[in-house]
Amino acid sequence: MCAASIYTIILNTNRKQDTLEALGSLFANQYSNFKVILLDNHSTDGSVVAIRTEFPQVQVIELEKNLGYTGNNNIGIEAAIQQGADWLLVLNEDTLLAPDCLEHLVEAGEADAGIGIVGPMVYHHDEPDIIQSAGGSLGAWWRSKHIGQNERDRGQFTTPHPVEWVSGCAIMLRRQVIEQIGGLDERFFYYWEETEWCVRARKAGWQIVHVPAAKLWHKGVQRLYQPNVSVAYYNTRNRFLMFSKHKAPLKAWGFAWFETVRTLLSLSLRTKWRDKREHRDAMFQGMLDFLRHRWGKRLEKTG
Repeated sequence: MCAASIYTIILNTNRKQDTLEALGSLFANQYSNFKVILLDNHSTDGSVVAIRTEFPQVQVIELEKNLGYTGNNNIGIEAAIQQGADWLLVLNEDTLLAPDCLEHLVEAGEADAGIGIVGPMVYHHDEPDIIQSAGGSLGAWWRSKHIGQNERDRGQFTTPHPVEWVSGCAIMLRRQVIEQIGGLDERFFYYWEETEWCVRARKAGWQIVHVPAAKLWHKGVQRLYQPNVSVAYYNTRNRFLMFSKHKAPLKAWGFAWFETVRTLLSLSLRTKWRDKREHRDAMFQGMLDFLRHRWGKRLEKTG
């Protein structure tokens, strides 16, 4: 019996060195039945030439326009489906995989035909034994949280376990899941998109499993991570979009609006947050854009 095929999809935008390191860790994996589709978003740092030179086995698709994290990755997802992928791993370009990561992910996924999505144990790259995400939870209030975040790995997670969502820096889906529920929702552009994808899959009856033995290190978020202005916008707008799409309970809506308004007031009135006024404005724009049903890429203010 042939081993399940994995197609890894990586989106690169002027991150040549990170992407080359991610590819190096991928091709050092013990699991051999995998292919890579690299989506390049108009890079000007020589990424495409370097990737094709060092990894000629990688299929490079040079994107014609920027459709955001969601739309760009959907192009790779569609290509992987057309080429017969059994599993699709959507992977950030700033990650490094352990040599047995793919093997553990496939083993856990193939253990039960009802498992549709699997995700690895994600660690902080700058603190290699500190957990960034052991899967995610929403809870009754629909507060999206990483399980085990910033805990030192002391073996508290040992076996594959069900979760409500997994980190978007490395999310692996069975092709039948995508054939049933579709790809990423392009209205989100980026942020909250993996949570929404997982919610959609769970509503369709698929199990989501976190696999502690599959280890991965993510550079993009640190323990003291401070979201930028862009994240403030997309987090605000897309949180409410997710609530609306999946009919979040009234108490979740109430808490989210209270939390958003309280943060906006704090950023406006407290002198210690004067340097966060751009974040306040971005949050307010995100709130208004949700009410206006304005999706996709944020419209930047001019002048």
